[in-house]
Formats: sequence, structure tokens, C-alpha cells
Amino acid sequence: MGKGKKSKARKLPKTKCCVSKSKCGRCPLRMLKEGTLPDGYAVKKRVLVRAKDGKKASKKDLQKAA
Repeated sequence: MGKGKKSKARKLPKTKCCVSKSKCGRCPLRMLKEGTLPDGYAVKKRVLVRAKDGKKASKKDLQKAA
């Protein structure tokens, strides 16, 4: 049988921070700090936004970026 590469699915950030003290693994604030946020996205007031125009990011947009 063929052995293929196992690709690790990239975690997508949540569209809004849940403000938990421990900060979940998909928190946009944590991902911004770690540098794992997808290109073209930023965080403003705990909400994930597009860096170009500052509009809120949707889940559909995030899947295309990943």
C-alpha cells in the first residue's frame, strides 16, 4: 500500500475572541501574537478583520485563505 504524506490541518482562528482567561488555541489574539494568523488578516477590538479594508472576516473567507 502507498504511504502518503500526512498533512496537518491548519487551525483557523475564531472570528471573535471569547475572552477566556486561559485563551483557547484558536483565539485570534493568541494567533496574532504567535504569528500564525493567516496573511491579510488583523485583530481589532478582539474581532478578526481583513487587513485591507478593516471589515469583519467571515468563516467562508477564512477557509479560502487557509
